[in-house]
Amino acid sequence: MKSILIIDDDALIRKTLAAHLAKQGFEVRAAEDGESGLAAAAEAAPDVVLCDIRLPDIDGLEVLGRLKESGHPAAVVIMTAYDDMKTTVEAVKRGAFEYLVKPLDYVALDLTVDKAFQVRALEEKVSYLVQERSKEYQIDNIIGRSAPMREVFKLIGSVAGTRTNVLIQGESGTGKELVAKAIHYNSPLRDEPFIVINCSAIQDTLLESELFGHVKGAFTDAHCETKGKFEIAGRGALFLDEIGDVSPGLQSKLLRVIETRDFMKVGGEKVLKTEARIIAATNHSLRSLIESGKFREDLYYRLKVVEIQLPSLRDRKEDIPDLVAYLLEKINRELRKNVRKVPAEVMKWLTEMSWKGNVRELENALTRAVILAKGDVVLKENLPLDSEDRKLFARALTSLEEVEKEYIGYVLSSVKGSKTRASQILQISRPTLDKKIKDYGLEVG
Repeated sequence: MKSILIIDDDALIRKTLAAHLAKQGFEVRAAEDGESGLAAAAEAAPDVVLCDIRLPDIDGLEVLGRLKESGHPAAVVIMTAYDDMKTTVEAVKRGAFEYLVKPLDYVALDLTVDKAFQVRALEEKVSYLVQERSKEYQIDNIIGRSAPMREVFKLIGSVAGTRTNVLIQGESGTGKELVAKAIHYNSPLRDEPFIVINCSAIQDTLLESELFGHVKGAFTDAHCETKGKFEIAGRGALFLDEIGDVSPGLQSKLLRVIETRDFMKVGGEKVLKTEARIIAATNHSLRSLIESGKFREDLYYRLKVVEIQLPSLRDRKEDIPDLVAYLLEKINRELRKNVRKVPAEVMKWLTEMSWKGNVRELENALTRAVILAKGDVVLKENLPLDSEDRKLFARALTSLEEVEKEYIGYVLSSVKGSKTRASQILQISRPTLDKKIKDYGLEVG
């Protein structure tokens, strides 16, 4: 009989989950903390373990790690009410089968359990098991709890411990370099160099020298021999940003390096070896470039051993409040400011804006707002809005009170904070204006 072990310190969750799974014909056991869960796993040898991340003695990641280190074959599903990127990455790295966020979606839970048993059946047909080992890491600058970002975090955890090439695709400003760094600095070779080269920022005639180096006299101004980025990277990672802008001729040379792991400096004759891992990124559709004859299909497949597609900010708007909080903390630290308050209506507007430049545009907008702020509040008028977004703001005004607040703020700003002049324009008394300023929490510059 298929068996499942539930490890959770919440008695109601244990009871509810056990009843749900028992109805489906599973043999279910439950434990209230990590140590008793490990003991139950050793005794009963369950096929699947559903483990909470927050336990009263040891956390779920330690339970997961100890199960994997002992060679226990159970598929471990981590459950948590605290959805964050770090635990997602670490859970996947330690060998978690899946990562589910509370409150549990029972449809997703059932699909996960079914998939776990299918995988167990396949594993029994092979003669070996691949076991994950725990690795330390530190990632604190990729923010997101939306479903698309959780998938990105899982992929980071999956590829970090390998040496495979990775292709990261996404619009400008989505954080491709951050993901590349996360992969490298979670790898066993995190102490090796992480070298960045922007292929679109260097003329093609110089890019070859940047990549492979050159010998003295190879071309005009080549006064001495230099190392290229492949040589400097050593056993680390070489991040080729905007790979879609590389010329066809240089694409051929890159393909050869990937296939043979050797290269020669420009003007040189000595063959050098490289062990660098290649992480490439582009905001272009390489498929479209291939169809138009601008990118080699064989190079594309060599680069995309694993492909990570980063979502645009408009496709994960639920992440914007967390991003705003993180970016404001970062910006305030850099500028030595203390602008940390975001009015609800401003946060709503930020969430509804198009952000064609993605996270980078959001950060630039918040930086401007912090620089121009006279107090500790992010004000709408300090955000660099285009005409399209101004129309969006207008549509967001849904009540007479909001319209009044907006207009009084606009008038005060127009008269540079002169309450006397504002009272005249609004045709209200000075005490009435003072009361409305107080009620609406308006800033008077």
